[in-house]
Order: sequence, then C-alpha cells, then structure tokens
Amino acid sequence: MPSKAAKKPADVSFEDAVEKLESIVEEMESDELPLETLLVRYEEGAKLVKACEEKLRAAELKVAQLEESLEGDLKARPLSMDDEN
Repeated sequence: MPSKAAKKPADVSFEDAVEKLESIVEEMESDELPLETLLVRYEEGAKLVKACEEKLRAAELKVAQLEESLEGDLKARPLSMDDEN
C-alpha cells in the first residue's frame, strides 16, 4: 500500500507519471498479483492517467497562448486553468 508520504499524482512530473504507469501496466500484466492488488494498481493508474491528461491540457493551452502571441514578441502569458472554459 502506498505510504502517506507518497506524492499525489498531480504532484508528479509528466515523465515520472508515465514511467510509473508503465511500471503498473507491467506489474498488472504479470498475472502474479491477487485481485485486490490489481484493483489498487488500477485505481493508482487511473489517477496517474487523469494527472497526465491535465498536464497535457495545460501544455496544449500554453502552446496555444504562445502561438497567439507570435504576431508580436514571443512571450508566455501566465497560465490559468480557468482559461479552458
């Protein structure tokens, strides 16, 4: 079971989250885990996928903001998740 000191999926870098997801998939494909452990790993993986999707959306938004500003000087606007709506 993960320790309470473990980082939340949203606090992990995109690259680390993908690496952890790959590890979870390999572990789940091994056919050696009991059902309860598989469910725990599945839930952990689902949270990592959600965190990765959020990070990708934020990166896409940042790229779009940079592209919009290319008409003038290349500059980054502060990123706000509220801009998505």
